[in-house]
Amino acid sequence: MRAFTFSEVLYLLQAAQWTVAVTLIAFVGGGIVGLVIMFLKVTGNRLARWAGAIYVELFQGTPLLAQLFVVYFGFGLFGYDVSPWVAVATAFTLWSAAFLGEIWRGCVQAIPRAQWEASASLGLSFLEQVRYVIAPQAARIAVPPTVGFLVQIIKNTSLASVIGFVELTRAGQIVNGATFRPFLVYCTVALIYFVICYPLTTLSRRLEGKLHVAY
Repeated sequence: MRAFTFSEVLYLLQAAQWTVAVTLIAFVGGGIVGLVIMFLKVTGNRLARWAGAIYVELFQGTPLLAQLFVVYFGFGLFGYDVSPWVAVATAFTLWSAAFLGEIWRGCVQAIPRAQWEASASLGLSFLEQVRYVIAPQAARIAVPPTVGFLVQIIKNTSLASVIGFVELTRAGQIVNGATFRPFLVYCTVALIYFVICYPLTTLSRRLEGKLHVAY
């Protein structure tokens, strides 16, 4: 057993870098897939809407922890050895896409139907309607829930520790096992999470006021 010193704090901060890395991968990758899901659910094609709905229900209706286990252990059944890093990145990207796609779908559908009709009367295609008319308005509505979900991704990265991925929470477990100071260790871990998340919530409020989302 050793004392909880500044070296342990530095170790936790280094592990927090992986928490941020997973968050960025999940948010960017999930955003790309989420855009596809959004288009599937707002298009006029019934089959596309059905496919998008199944994806959302599947990933929103099952625990993220179970999805991590399926990706990490499931590929092993087919002879593929998946590293914790690949499993975490894949599971978090697919999970994030379901929520981001649904958030953005709601924002797009919140735009009055008259906007669609007016843009259609100008001869714009569906993609042009979304790009030039609907998306700029929907983006103003989407800021608060999107940033709010980003904060949720950061906190949910702690689940990656169950498959051996060393992020902030897993690093806290390792440090606690060496120092036997759980209160001090996990208070430090919680403080680091807070330092990461608080600026995002503050930024969200500022953007919301700047874009006049409430109006």
